[in-house]
This record gives sequence, C-alpha cells and structure tokens, in this order.
Amino acid sequence: LVEKGYRVLVVDNLSTGNKDFVKRAKLIVCDCGDYEKMLNILKTFMPDAVIHFAAYIVVPESVKNPLKYYENNVAKTIALLKAMRDAGVKNFVFSSSAAVYGIPKNLPVSENAPLKPINPYGHSKAMVEQVLKDTASAGNINYISLRYFNVAGADPEGELGPSYKQPTHLIVRALKT
Repeated sequence: LVEKGYRVLVVDNLSTGNKDFVKRAKLIVCDCGDYEKMLNILKTFMPDAVIHFAAYIVVPESVKNPLKYYENNVAKTIALLKAMRDAGVKNFVFSSSAAVYGIPKNLPVSENAPLKPINPYGHSKAMVEQVLKDTASAGNINYISLRYFNVAGADPEGELGPSYKQPTHLIVRALKT
C-alpha cells in the first residue's frame, strides 16, 4: 500500500507481530480491542479503510483454549467495529479463513458453500462474518471477508510477511521440512 502511495498506519499489539517489518509506515503499538485508544487513533488518522489481520490463527490452540480465541477474534473485533462506527470509518477488510467451511462437500469450494466450522478458530471467524453482515445491514459498515486456504509466502526481499519460529500452517511446515 505504501508503494502505491497510500498513507498507512499499522496498529499492532506485537503479540505475534514483528515491529521490524514495519519500515515504511507508522506503527502504533496498541491492541485493536482497546475501544478508547482505537477511537482516538481512528479519529486522528481518519483512514479510508481498516484492514484487520489481528486474529489468533492456530487451530490446535483454539481447541485447547477456545475462550482465548473468542475473546481476541470476536470480542476485540467488535470493540474495533464500535470504534470505527464512532469515528465515522465505514470500510473494513476482514481476513477471514476457509476454516469457516469446515469440511466442504464439494471441491473446489464455492464462496457460497455453507459455513460449517469444526473448531473454535473457524467458529470465531464465522461469528465475526455474521457480526459484519448484521452491522452492514444496519448501514454502519461496508466490508469484505477474504477466506484464505493455507496462506504462505512473503515479500521476495523479506521485508514483510509471516515469520514463524514454529510454523503451524501446512505449506510453511512443508517448506521448512
């Protein structure tokens, strides 16, 4: 986005993020679930859109500790959406997951396939998608949900992208092996 001329602000609590990857944008260390701080940030920066990549994503961990996933992935996203509403920011890009489909009956999976998540991670993503749908119906937001399958990769120069000491995603694990 910076290379395309957009003014970019990164808000990250750095629980899994890496501040060294934020080189050409401003970084504010903050949790997106902190309503008051996010409201202030949004009112000050006034972005055209918010792109949300703040979810926890480790499926086995979500099964062992579902409340951690529901709090971070659902409750904190709702707090962010409230701050956006109150700051007058209407556009939202949500990094969802193909986990919302569970085990699909047909391949390739159609975007219109039924949502049948099978773990707390997938459920948390589907819940946020429902929150977004309802919030959009109320006229408070415009949104898009991106449902990825096994994301892997990074900038060819290594400037940004995922950096895992112990990867959990299939493609990254296979490449490391």
